[in-house]
Amino acid sequence: MQPNRVLFVDDEANLRLTFPLILQAHGFEVRAAGTVAQALLEITTQTFDILISDLNVGEAGDGFTVVSAMRRTQPECINFILTGFPAFESALAAIQKQVDDYLIKPAKVEELVDLIQKKMQNKSPRRSTPLMRLSNLIRETTGEVLERTVRKMKSDAGIGRIQMDDRERIDNLHIVLIEIANQLDSQDPDEPTELAIESSREHGERRLASGYDISMLVTETTIVDGLVYDIVRKHFLILDTSNLILDLKRYNHALHFLLEQSIQAFWEQAIRPRSADYRAG
Repeated sequence: MQPNRVLFVDDEANLRLTFPLILQAHGFEVRAAGTVAQALLEITTQTFDILISDLNVGEAGDGFTVVSAMRRTQPECINFILTGFPAFESALAAIQKQVDDYLIKPAKVEELVDLIQKKMQNKSPRRSTPLMRLSNLIRETTGEVLERTVRKMKSDAGIGRIQMDDRERIDNLHIVLIEIANQLDSQDPDEPTELAIESSREHGERRLASGYDISMLVTETTIVDGLVYDIVRKHFLILDTSNLILDLKRYNHALHFLLEQSIQAFWEQAIRPRSADYRAG
């Protein structure tokens, strides 16, 4: 009987030396990788029964990239995440979606071996999980993004001083995000919709009336942009990565083009009264 093959992924050199040796002593055949690139090479050139990956391999959440690649390439492999945060939201979300289980660092090898053996004994056929395009993720999480946007706006040193209610703070931003999602699904995904342009220009004019300056327009767009990328990281395992890079590029280009539209309308509205005064004089 062939031993179960394990891919162990961690950027800590000491763990890559000790963990595989202990697992080998328990009858496993183990290969180790210290970076995402090395892990992906192993996944595409070797076959594995078990993946054990640190959550943060170099960068935060990189373990999800490794798991995602394994699920697509070797769907029958059992996947474990190692994390130092027992209540880490992203880890828990991943478990519910596509990770078989997780362990808290420092993990005891005996507990890990026992958990692996239980998972192998109770292994059941995988049910395929439909993958989601970025456009659908934006639509489904717009409420969450805007709720977090309001909180960040209120805590910002500049924007937080502007007196607006919550509805005014996200006014037009909801339309802009939904229209970017619609753009990604359209026949011309590089071209912003007319409604998006119109809403962005209206947004710039309203922000001028509320007391914004142009730097505040840039700040709030940066806030929204960062939160959308947080959502992408959080839901990475259920995203269709075959289109993700191009979709993110188009999303980013659209968001910044619409910011330019807001700034242009803001500036045109700001100089209009002076132009009218000049003509009257």
